[in-house]
Amino acid sequence: MAISNIRYGEGVTKEVGMDLQNLNARKVCVMTDKNLCQLPPMKAVLDSLTKNSITFQVYDNVRVEPTDQSFMDAIEFCKKEEFDSYVAVGGGSVIDTCKCADLYASSPESEFLDYVNAPIGKGKPVKVTLKPLIAVPTTAGTGSETTGVAIFDYKELQVKTGIASRAIKPSLGLVDPSHTLHMPERVMANSGFDVLCHALESYTALPYHKRSPCPSNPVNRPAYQGSNPISDIWAIHALRIVAKYLKRAIRNPEDREARAHMHLASAFAGIGFGNAGVHLCHGMSYPISGLVKNYKAKDYHVDHSLVPHGLSVVLTSPAVFTFTAPMCPERHLEAAQIMGANTSTARIKDAGLILADTLRKFLFDLNVDDGLAALGYSKADIPSFVKGTLPQERVTKLSPRPQTEEDLSALFEASMKLY
Repeated sequence: MAISNIRYGEGVTKEVGMDLQNLNARKVCVMTDKNLCQLPPMKAVLDSLTKNSITFQVYDNVRVEPTDQSFMDAIEFCKKEEFDSYVAVGGGSVIDTCKCADLYASSPESEFLDYVNAPIGKGKPVKVTLKPLIAVPTTAGTGSETTGVAIFDYKELQVKTGIASRAIKPSLGLVDPSHTLHMPERVMANSGFDVLCHALESYTALPYHKRSPCPSNPVNRPAYQGSNPISDIWAIHALRIVAKYLKRAIRNPEDREARAHMHLASAFAGIGFGNAGVHLCHGMSYPISGLVKNYKAKDYHVDHSLVPHGLSVVLTSPAVFTFTAPMCPERHLEAAQIMGANTSTARIKDAGLILADTLRKFLFDLNVDDGLAALGYSKADIPSFVKGTLPQERVTKLSPRPQTEEDLSALFEASMKLY
């Protein structure tokens, strides 16, 4: 069980300069994106660094939904500058880019694909020691401040993949709820859907004692190990917060209480899935965002087509949980009940349908696009989606129910229209 160092509370960002002083940091890279560099979270970080006489350089060229190229640009910058510590200010895109830059700058001999998950990359274990990285999350979503995972779009194959190793987990996450007040409505919604799926998928993942074969050496034990008694606690708690607060946090950006709770839920779910893993919603989401056509998500200030990660994940959730429910129906029913379903007279064999209906209603109430067709996809795209899901073994293997290519096709087809 790898647990993250988290410091939580309104205003904790102002301590980041002291943290760096305590680390004897001489040259710090502050990583963010073009949008955030104009916003208060970034100002709070730079004010603290300046006040504590920390020498720093800003890298604001992070791409929202990063690609292998945008990762490599950040890596080149960091190799050249030889930083001794890092601060990432942003959502998952920024934190993941920073983890990777830290990794490859600390391992300058490595080729880019060395650490990328197999079968796309070589999936080598990370044996180098990284420089300290402090993450300051500004979205209530990815939980990236708690995990050893970094995700990017691999352009050549038009699919998302990533790097997964406990070694790239940030040394500290500063979870400051005041930063969540700057998320536009759809950014809050899509980040929240990521939290929802992290919780649901890690709670319903293949149990850890059924995963095989046992790694030949502990260094090869994956970060994602299957559902387990410790992750379960975090996942269920995060799910309860999502059920209680997500709608409020989306509908009213000024609702400090709801947004603060969602920020914590993001970290809770991160600690859960960071050790248990996710499965089909995430595995299938990677080609959905990787093959984007002309869809431009509302409230995202970017100049490229973009299916936000949380949206690409949640659209398949009704189909996925209908499919996985027979393997652990009690857990699916419990999740539906937490999400507001009346399960008092429910039959256990209907668990998947009940959870799927509960999710559909939840998404409909929040004006979520009506399935993959609403993002510009059609049945003709299904073979490409399946092809892009097959290499995601790191997560698809954690589905409690094994799936064939035909099963995946049927799941994508069922996700074309939700309501």
